[in-house]
Amino acid sequence: MRHTLVLTAAALLASAPLALAAQQPAAAPQLSAAPQVVPLDRVVAVVGDVALTQSDLTERVIRKRGEGGKIPTDSAGLAAFMRSTLNELVDEELLLAKGKDLKVEVPDADVANTVDKQLKEVRARFGSETEYRNELAKAGYGTPEEYKRFLTDQVKRDEMIQRTVKKLREDGKIVQANVTDAEVQDAYDRAKGVLPKREASVGWRQIIIAPHASAAAKERAHAKAESLLVELKAGADFEQLAKRESMDPGSRESGGDLGWNRRGKMVPEFERWMFGIAPGQMSPVIETTYGYHIIRVDRVQAGEVKAHHILIAPVIDSNDVARARLEADSVKAAWQRGASFDSLAKQHHDFRSGEETTLLTPYPRAQLPSAYQQGFADHKAGDFVVFPIGPGGATPPKFVVAQIASMQSGGDLTLPEVKERFRARLAEEGGVKRLMDGLRKATYVNVNDAAVLAVAVPAPTPAAAP
Repeated sequence: MRHTLVLTAAALLASAPLALAAQQPAAAPQLSAAPQVVPLDRVVAVVGDVALTQSDLTERVIRKRGEGGKIPTDSAGLAAFMRSTLNELVDEELLLAKGKDLKVEVPDADVANTVDKQLKEVRARFGSETEYRNELAKAGYGTPEEYKRFLTDQVKRDEMIQRTVKKLREDGKIVQANVTDAEVQDAYDRAKGVLPKREASVGWRQIIIAPHASAAAKERAHAKAESLLVELKAGADFEQLAKRESMDPGSRESGGDLGWNRRGKMVPEFERWMFGIAPGQMSPVIETTYGYHIIRVDRVQAGEVKAHHILIAPVIDSNDVARARLEADSVKAAWQRGASFDSLAKQHHDFRSGEETTLLTPYPRAQLPSAYQQGFADHKAGDFVVFPIGPGGATPPKFVVAQIASMQSGGDLTLPEVKERFRARLAEEGGVKRLMDGLRKATYVNVNDAAVLAVAVPAPTPAAAP
């Protein structure tokens, strides 16, 4: 029996715009779903010099069911399903023949890599080699070696078809069809029951306000840093002092080691000193938005500096957090009165942490951090909100001042939301249909409809049932 892949011409449009409905990737082979060997029966179609048999069609039906496809139970629906499935097989043979004409090649190495990956996935389902071999035999695949040959044929066929379609597209042989609004409407009506649901989403602009240390706290931190510099100049070990005193969690455990750095990675005040002193030298105490630093340059090479540092950050207390909350409330009030967002952000936003200010593209609410989900709860588009964010504990919170730009609930996708995606997909599929129609006209194709309708659909096994 000739085994084939489950591929249609439309399914080859992996590079087309977004799919109209959620599609699952092709499942790895289901061993127990494979058809048992049956005698070759009547010919259902002839494509060029290739004969397609009832066995081929039966196998394709079983494979589609194993991948979750629904097989109609009424006679009219089943007849249409069988004809459609046979058309898939015919289209594949036409594309394979066209690929040969175009001298499309599939490197054996590419096939071998894919086959090896699939074999590993299938073998991993079984606890022992004996169980694996027994299941292969029951499924009609024979030995592991025979199963590998079967997979190799499948993969090579699949890849040949995909490469053929790709070349035809590159050569301009697949020209998109014109699609009317009525065709888009009809496609939407037929597909809306299986379209993915719209996720609840929100878009917003924000100003994030971080608490700042008081002048007294900054003075204490500066004095501490100066005292450490005195110790270092007196001969104290830099790495040991950094491990004991530095407040930079990213480098403290390594003794303040910053590794190699190019310009643009650090804040400007820090970089000016790091790139301005000679190897083996230390900076004075310098101030950045993070606190007070002592830098030691270790090595220098073209465009890069390797350095260590010690950071002493001012302590932020509850009073500082309270002041940040008041600042957030005042920013919200000014924003609501019509103050410029850009001006407010420039003056108040915590740019040093890389926080974004504009997130207008709708973002799935379910994927937001919990603080944002709670902050946006019970609000609508246009509302201004203030809420805290941050890990808590010893780390002080920040405050988000946000204006909700859009707020969309979850539910069914409407036609306007998917119209252009439907149009693009239909245009691509129309181009493929025109190509396949042309190939059919240029190739001898004869379908034995009576033999198609006489194919008996085997009852599903438990493993192959949807």
